Amino acid sequence: MKIKLYNTLSKKIEEFKPLKSDFVRQYDCGPTVYWYAHIGNMWRYLISDFLRRTLEYNGYQVKQVMNITDVGHLTEDDLAADTGLDRMEVAVKRERKTPEQIAVFYTQAFFKDTERLNLLQPNVAPKATDHIKEMIELVKKLEKKGYAYWAGDKYFVYDIAKFKNYGQLSGKKLDELQSGARLEAVPGKKNPFDFALWIKDPKHLMHWDSPWGTGYPGWHLECSAMSMKYLGPTLDIHTGGEDNIFPHHENEIAQSEAATDKKFVRYWLHIRHNLVGGVKMSKSKGNVYLIQDLIDKGYDPLAFRYLCLTVHYRKNFNFTWKSLTGAEKALNKLRQQIVAWPVGKKTIPEFEKKFLEAINHDLEMPRALAVVWDLLKSNYPEAEKKATLLKFDQVLGLGLADYRLAKPPKKVEALVKKREALRKKGKWQEADKLRQAIKKLGWQLEDTAKGIKLKPVL
Repeated sequence: MKIKLYNTLSKKIEEFKPLKSDFVRQYDCGPTVYWYAHIGNMWRYLISDFLRRTLEYNGYQVKQVMNITDVGHLTEDDLAADTGLDRMEVAVKRERKTPEQIAVFYTQAFFKDTERLNLLQPNVAPKATDHIKEMIELVKKLEKKGYAYWAGDKYFVYDIAKFKNYGQLSGKKLDELQSGARLEAVPGKKNPFDFALWIKDPKHLMHWDSPWGTGYPGWHLECSAMSMKYLGPTLDIHTGGEDNIFPHHENEIAQSEAATDKKFVRYWLHIRHNLVGGVKMSKSKGNVYLIQDLIDKGYDPLAFRYLCLTVHYRKNFNFTWKSLTGAEKALNKLRQQIVAWPVGKKTIPEFEKKFLEAINHDLEMPRALAVVWDLLKSNYPEAEKKATLLKFDQVLGLGLADYRLAKPPKKVEALVKKREALRKKGKWQEADKLRQAIKKLGWQLEDTAKGIKLKPVL
């Protein structure tokens, strides 16, 4: 069955055809490791994970590369201005540590969160600081081809007017950028949106020698250099948040295609924004949440993963505590319904087809979840339903095969034994009071022909 994805480049849903019939080159814009990744960041990485899992479910071998940005990322929202402080420098001043210590700590924190959310780990996670040589070589090619010039004596920049297809991804037009620019002027730039390839700054905390003086690379340069090193000049698919479309991804295309004379990316997949309670996350509003914040409030991180499955990636994801509570209840209900079922050797083709149709049509995960619940309500044998569901979980990533019912506390077990003794004596009202007491402690009793079943209250 064909995979179809919305391609930001063409502005339409297309059949996905990688360069090689059975191999996919996937590149994901990774974290800037100066602070913890928040739930909006993790929503984006979860979509990348669903994409990779869907590709592998369809039989593709995927090489996934996710970069680690540990230098050169400015604090200004519009990075084309080449102004503002470097985010790593801000973190150094805040925590009084070296840039290397900052990067190591927050890189480890990021991957700890991806493990909590059951993300597949990228095949390669290159650090920007380990690839300065490749960045310098890329700038040399651009300089040789006439795409770069000096803006003053600090910024060696890319001349976007020299690249005839500039704006192909974002729809931005060169003359509109020139006339409508609201960026802080950088003396010597031909166009305010010409972007830095190298920033000459020997006093910067992180600096390297280069043909353009001692300094550090521009942020846009990093992704091009690292992605092409590990995946070649043409990537099959490149993901990122919709805020990356311009200028970051537009600039990646410009510098990469100018250097190689080849198409840089065949399919661009962009994820919409994450909102909290209907508004954008910001520290001033106090609504920036981390995965650890969810855990501290008693939530299972996989409840957040389940919640992300309920929203299509091309719609804004509006996080609320109520929706997370609902997702956790649904996940626990799913787990508890199937945990005692045997696993059969046969799966159910009818539901496999429906599930595949959902995930292969632009990653329609909400529709795939609906197939899961329809499967559970069906009249097929439990063993076949569980085998089918565990196959689906290769994409869903909810860890259903590893789930085990929590053991009730000793206090609950003692009340269960006391209730059974009362039932044997025919003291039904007293036994019922104990049932209610057990429920208040978070456990529910079911009297069956095979004996008592005890499970957590949903």
